[in-house]
Amino acid sequence: MEDYKNGYSILIADDDPNVHQSLGTYFRKERYKTFNAYNGEEAVKQAKLVNPDMIILDVMMPKKDGYQACREIRMQSNTPIIMLSAKGEEFDKLIGLELGADDYVTKPFSPREVLARVKAVLRRMHEMKNENKSSCITIDNLEIDMNAFLVRLNGQNVSCTPKEIEILWTLAGNPGMVFSREHLLESIWGYDFLGDTRAVDSHIKRIRAKICKESNKWDIKTVWGVGYRFETGE
Repeated sequence: MEDYKNGYSILIADDDPNVHQSLGTYFRKERYKTFNAYNGEEAVKQAKLVNPDMIILDVMMPKKDGYQACREIRMQSNTPIIMLSAKGEEFDKLIGLELGADDYVTKPFSPREVLARVKAVLRRMHEMKNENKSSCITIDNLEIDMNAFLVRLNGQNVSCTPKEIEILWTLAGNPGMVFSREHLLESIWGYDFLGDTRAVDSHIKRIRAKICKESNKWDIKTVWGVGYRFETGE
């Protein structure tokens, strides 16, 4: 089934026209609609204006860099973000992930590689919306509604990205079960994420900051050397 591609739109934010041309050509061949931004300020404005299904965000841009743009976009949107970076250091990659990026690709890159990442994310979103799952999980003060793609804590909506929601769904839907980082990468990212399990750690850190409170009767526990489990007070 390839119909998940129809109707999706992608915002390409990069100050290099060659990136727009190469990625745009590949995306349009796949029937994706594309929008363009050439600096960080424009990226933030376009993200709000066109509400794309995916954002390709370069780190090194004028006016606002990709990190600043990612932070501001995350304040208004949960759209999946793939960051492009000429910096290969782990620290730089982790900054992007901790700011809310879903993935990263290091320059120089092959447009086919970026396309593969985009297709994997969009396919997974499509699958999540169409899988026969119980529509909602409720554990004490936590509610995860997969039909609406919403997380609520104490009755209040909590802004979470699609990957954060799916990680939380996987853990909370199987309380007490230990999930390795590798398992979460394979099942949620849906492809080989360069073997970098720290992507999982970054997302867990963001989830904990948003919903893990001392007053909760549940918690997301680290199983050292293995992964994570959702633990209830029962």
